[in-house]
Amino acid sequence: MAAAVSSAKPVLRVVAVCGSLRKASYNGGLLRAAAEVCEESIPGMRVEHVDISALPLLNTDLETADGGFPPAVEAFRDQVRTADCFLFGSPEYNYSIATPLKNALDWASRGKNCWADKPAAIVSVGGGFGGGRSQYHLRQVGVFLDLHFINKPELFVQAFQQPPKFDGDGNLIDADIRERIKQVLLSLQAFTLKVQKKD
Repeated sequence: MAAAVSSAKPVLRVVAVCGSLRKASYNGGLLRAAAEVCEESIPGMRVEHVDISALPLLNTDLETADGGFPPAVEAFRDQVRTADCFLFGSPEYNYSIATPLKNALDWASRGKNCWADKPAAIVSVGGGFGGGRSQYHLRQVGVFLDLHFINKPELFVQAFQQPPKFDGDGNLIDADIRERIKQVLLSLQAFTLKVQKKD
């Protein structure tokens, strides 16, 4: 008797990276909401937040003679390497990418570029532009890293509008933004499957 062939689709692993290290970060809140949305209503996709707070500042003196990296960097690179795609929570600091996020991008690009040829999406919370400048700078960096960002939909959240979009712990409480996150994730899912099919 022939063995049954499973029709289950593989689960896409989305590595989520937040550029803010603050516990109650609104950008972190967007990523937590994304994980919840996937669990509730997007079969075949799972968002995993990867903590970058333990990464040392980029310093090539920390690399070993055989091309090795500090343990925290090696662990992070492994998580990036095994991801199907990425979701970045990108705060805007002084019109650009936050230092912790840039540091993480740089570490995982050293030696063999772990970001290469993978799809990605960006969400952000900020002041008047909702983090828009940081998103555009991140897209520029992504060109060199060979990341393939989805173009639509974009999600920029103005942090200080009333009524509040987040609670005191940085958790998203706005239903409309939650739905917009879902649309970002569905677009990322479709694009990732398309890229993987071409491979």
